[in-house]
Amino acid sequence: MGIETSDRMKLNAMICPQALEFQTKLLYGERGGNLSPPTSSASALKLNVRACLDVFIVGILLVIGCVFGGYSVHGDLRILWQPIEYVVILGGALGAFMAGNPKRVVIASFKSVGTMVKGPKYKKEAYVELLTCLYSVFRLAKAKGDLALEQHVEKPHDNSLFSTFPLFQHDHYALDFLCDYLRLLTLGASNPHEIENIMDTELDVHHHDKAMVSGAMRNIGEAIPALGIVAAVLGVIVTMSSIMEPPEVLGGLIGAALVGTFSGILVAYGFVLPMAGNLYAAYGAEHHYFVCMKMGLMGHMQGYAPQVSVEFARKILPDEYRPTFAELEEICANLPPPS
Repeated sequence: MGIETSDRMKLNAMICPQALEFQTKLLYGERGGNLSPPTSSASALKLNVRACLDVFIVGILLVIGCVFGGYSVHGDLRILWQPIEYVVILGGALGAFMAGNPKRVVIASFKSVGTMVKGPKYKKEAYVELLTCLYSVFRLAKAKGDLALEQHVEKPHDNSLFSTFPLFQHDHYALDFLCDYLRLLTLGASNPHEIENIMDTELDVHHHDKAMVSGAMRNIGEAIPALGIVAAVLGVIVTMSSIMEPPEVLGGLIGAALVGTFSGILVAYGFVLPMAGNLYAAYGAEHHYFVCMKMGLMGHMQGYAPQVSVEFARKILPDEYRPTFAELEEICANLPPPS
């Protein structure tokens, strides 16, 4: 299929360590030589996180370097150090942010810094594991009936079915989302259209909660330039109270006042608004993870074979997260039989 052997083994390592061990012995143990086994999925995940982190940091450094570096060619950087202006702008922005948003949104906003730095929570490895997990679940249900899932969905953190997929098992919200709908199947719910409506509503609520965080950051980002003007106006008031001072003193006071406008615009359009956009894109990418589960469940509820149901789920994924059909088929073939 045009897939390198090492790439296949990396994907197998994500889901089935036993298959990786067998292939490693087959390819390297019997051949001998100085060949080394391929990089593990954990290393690949670290590389993805590092790449996202690098892009974020480079972007921030470019803003700082270009703005202040360009100014420093002809200007004195010491003039830009106006602590009172920054207290007015940043302190006012923080107070307005806390006053205008619920406590959970404020807390989630501070916690979201990690998401902005690392990028979306789910990388390609997580999607591959999710698809193979869905395949295992649907295969067990087809072989033994939906009631065979009952023991697994009641204790999902302590059973053999989900323990094969550690990334998914340790994601409590995603695991509960899947198990809740599998539980409905064991209770006799069989109308896929009704279940789909419930899923859509739950996903809309979940997406709305996430979007509130990025929306709150965007709103305060749009307000910060106005706070910069407030700081500048206060600086002008101070200047006017010193109107009898010599020109060199007035010039310094006017320059300090203008720093407020400059700082408000820079903080808003150079940092806060781009961060809000970054966060919105990251949360939007995470939404695909749950839509993927939804499509797989819909296929299963309509009676399709496990391979077809998983293909429904795979096809809705963006290109950067979607494994090829051949990759997914090979990994699923190496999964242990349902029990």
